[in-house]
Amino acid sequence: MIKLPQPQVILTHESDLDGLVSGLLLQRLAEKIHGAKPPLEAYHNHNWKQRGLPEKSAWVSDFNFEPRLDRPNWVIFDHHAKEGTPTKAQLVHDSSLSAGAIVYALGAEVGLATQALDRLVHLSNVADLFLDEDPDFALALDYASLVKSYGFWTIHELCAGDLERLIDHPLLEVMLVKRRVEDPIGFEWSRKQIKEISPTVGFVNTIVGNTNLIVHQLLESQTTPYKVLLTLYRKSASTMVVSLRSREGEALSLAEKLNGGGHPNAAGATLPKSVQNATDAVVYLQQLLNPKVTVPPPSINSLESAFSGLDLS
Repeated sequence: MIKLPQPQVILTHESDLDGLVSGLLLQRLAEKIHGAKPPLEAYHNHNWKQRGLPEKSAWVSDFNFEPRLDRPNWVIFDHHAKEGTPTKAQLVHDSSLSAGAIVYALGAEVGLATQALDRLVHLSNVADLFLDEDPDFALALDYASLVKSYGFWTIHELCAGDLERLIDHPLLEVMLVKRRVEDPIGFEWSRKQIKEISPTVGFVNTIVGNTNLIVHQLLESQTTPYKVLLTLYRKSASTMVVSLRSREGEALSLAEKLNGGGHPNAAGATLPKSVQNATDAVVYLQQLLNPKVTVPPPSINSLESAFSGLDLS
């Protein structure tokens, strides 16, 4: 296995199951290699961008490599698009795997693999990469919904930091019922609530159901003419977040235009603080993503024609 420096802290993504799985696996890996369990901190994308980096050593999972992370004794375990190549930090990167699967492969080399973790990491990988052809796709989304519905730290507390406790957790029954009952209702409602942002981007309003699955179904069924579908949600009292989905890689480039990031077909961004609600967000995005119509200057011939009938004496 590659040599990894001892971390002062584990830093991971707070918004999803992959962040939880990769973060907790990194704690186990650090304890196995170095004999000490470092503290775990989790951040949403916006807060992560604002966080200082005072530690002399750290392991980071499920956040893309960016120049500010290029520090000695820092290691980044990720699968998102990279912003450059590290010269001081270590980058363990594989775009075909979730962050949790990347970390688990290293853990397996030092004896951390178990049958239960095999199962959980597989489900997390399927959900995070949205592998809809996998036979466990629906179940994987139920596991991912645990974190989306109840929150990172709530699930962390319920399983006491023990990932094996998530396997067949009773709350999965709630996710199953919600999927079976809410998703069809939510799909039919949202299908009639799509608003144009630009000729290639549509806003999908949602009311019930798994938002990601509803948007996925809209794209797969080609119900709308838009190549990119976006949804909006409020992360805090003053922060609106846009989530972007596509089928042919257009989501990431759009997210980058909004100073966000993610995967080619699944990306997101935090909107400016001046955008206070969904209505403001739609107006802001419509103005930003629709190029202004410019009127070309009149040609010499057209000017001569316009003045030809005037008496300028």
